[in-house]
Amino acid sequence: MRDAAVGNARGRRTRAALLDATRDILEDSGFGGLTMAAVAARAGVSRRAVYLHFETRTELITALFAHVSEAEGLRESLRPVFGASDGRAALRAWARHLAEFQPRVMPVYRAAVARGSADPDAARHLAQVAADQRFVCDRIARRLADEGRLAAPWTAATAGDLLWAMIAHDMIARLLEECGWSAEQTAERLDTLFRRTLLDG
Repeated sequence: MRDAAVGNARGRRTRAALLDATRDILEDSGFGGLTMAAVAARAGVSRRAVYLHFETRTELITALFAHVSEAEGLRESLRPVFGASDGRAALRAWARHLAEFQPRVMPVYRAAVARGSADPDAARHLAQVAADQRFVCDRIARRLADEGRLAAPWTAATAGDLLWAMIAHDMIARLLEECGWSAEQTAERLDTLFRRTLLDG
């Protein structure tokens, strides 16, 4: 029954509506307000309909983050990073990704941070985001090292550490929201910072 509910066109629409409702609740009320009953009410369906698609709250939230990433174009945003002609171009594309993509998912991320370790689902999401970001940073750093572009004393490991540490969401938010930088300015200035800090010459 559950597979059929998810698989047909109506089921896919219901699933999308449930995920959109979940995102709305997180952005409005945080993880503390996120219950299966609240999702059902926001989506205008029965609680039974929620459980036909997501057996647990954890399963719902896990699906949400994939849904948000897809809706906000994560794959497209990262394509220039992974498809770059060299490490320098990948670093530049990464700076642009941070400046343009991070603000799109900021409300959901902030909801997870606000709940932190008090909510296992929020903590699980934060850990997954950190791991995904770390993967990309390490990949860029290894490429720069393999191409002989890193300045002394940086290594692939330490360059990856620095890139990962410098992409905190609150840093991007401060630059955009409190300092009034545009996304374009943020991308250019992050790129300059990365280049002058890490690259040889």
